[in-house]
Amino acid sequence: MPSEDQRRELELFKDEFKAIDRPVNSELGVCKALREDPSRPCLFTNIDGKGLRLVGGLWSTRTRIAKALGTTVENLPRFLLEAIRRPQACTFGKAPFLKGSTRKVDLSTLPVPKFFKKDGGRYFTSAMIVAHDSKGNRNVSYHRLMVLGPNKVAARIVPRHLYSMYQEALKAKKDLKVSIFTTLEIEPMLCGAMSVNYGTDELTIASALKRMTSRRPLRLVKLSNGIPVPASSEYAFEGRITAERTDEGPFVDITGTYDEVRKEPVIVLDRMYSAPGPVFHAIMPGGLDHFLMMGMPREPIILDAVEKAVPKVGSVRLTEGGCSWFHGVVSIQQQRQGDAKNAVLAALGAHPSMKRVIVVDSDIDIFDDRQVEWALATRFQADEDLIIIPGARGSSLDSSAKNGVTHKVGIDATYPHGRDQAFKKVTE
Repeated sequence: MPSEDQRRELELFKDEFKAIDRPVNSELGVCKALREDPSRPCLFTNIDGKGLRLVGGLWSTRTRIAKALGTTVENLPRFLLEAIRRPQACTFGKAPFLKGSTRKVDLSTLPVPKFFKKDGGRYFTSAMIVAHDSKGNRNVSYHRLMVLGPNKVAARIVPRHLYSMYQEALKAKKDLKVSIFTTLEIEPMLCGAMSVNYGTDELTIASALKRMTSRRPLRLVKLSNGIPVPASSEYAFEGRITAERTDEGPFVDITGTYDEVRKEPVIVLDRMYSAPGPVFHAIMPGGLDHFLMMGMPREPIILDAVEKAVPKVGSVRLTEGGCSWFHGVVSIQQQRQGDAKNAVLAALGAHPSMKRVIVVDSDIDIFDDRQVEWALATRFQADEDLIIIPGARGSSLDSSAKNGVTHKVGIDATYPHGRDQAFKKVTE
């Protein structure tokens, strides 16, 4: 029987799903269907005519994420920050997928999509890797996985925490043992993309979120390799990141353009688990769910930094127009002249990939692009309110950057301190 968290989302949003029962080809067909209405979730029930199930577009709106967490869109960054500040222990138990265990891993039996014509292969886009270092530190992070064969994938691993663990294993001339999972459950999905200090267990942050939403901790299950995954996992794998490297890509990244092909590590999968009637979870490359699952977990980090520089902060948003990665908006309640400039500098420092941040007053709804543009039109003067930071390290995803170096822009779109009445829109 499904656990209490298994597929809760399918029931919660059942009235929003577009059900597609006709046969859909996992090679390009899934992508075509998902692009018809990017904000609407799709439930496919007959992938490749084999009765395989797949969900896409599930977390493509902030409204849906807020509803699942029991909070508001405006409060999401602060809600996530609360969990980061107060991680909670997980519990351990059983899970439906344990009955679907097999040592014969054959990825060709799964509905793994190929999204675009020039993709290097079929891709897992919602998979998270769990790993431990030699001291027992745990890391959970997203990594796109390109299918190489029945039991092999290539993983894009950027130089962060998993990369450090992998380098440690290479120096010891060992493979790095990992568990890999996919789930529909929002709490671990958000935490897999959080930027926290090395040694912070992202699963304990997910457990804090679970306690905030349901008063229950996140339940984990240890696989036979000793590395746990959430009990809500639809698919789980035991594997080893090996010293072998291969070409990974092309792959459409968050900008909607192809990322470059690189030599990346090969993961060998030794065991596969699947829940009864498993639902494969696909995140659309360059889609709205890609934006939110990658960008939204960075917003509480920006909020935390700005709150240390400015006494009263409203909310933070990485905008969809900026791929939820390059452009941001922050609202503050000014206490002193210069607060907005400090907020600009704090925000840019907290998220190094951000190229432009706009700081507005608390009367502006930062989730409404028209209101943000109105603030720019009525409260911003380029000779006084524009901050340009040349030659700063940016994002490898920014095709306009030169060797990763970019110019960053901060915009103070707040009214002059103490003159709020002259700059507020009349409402009555």
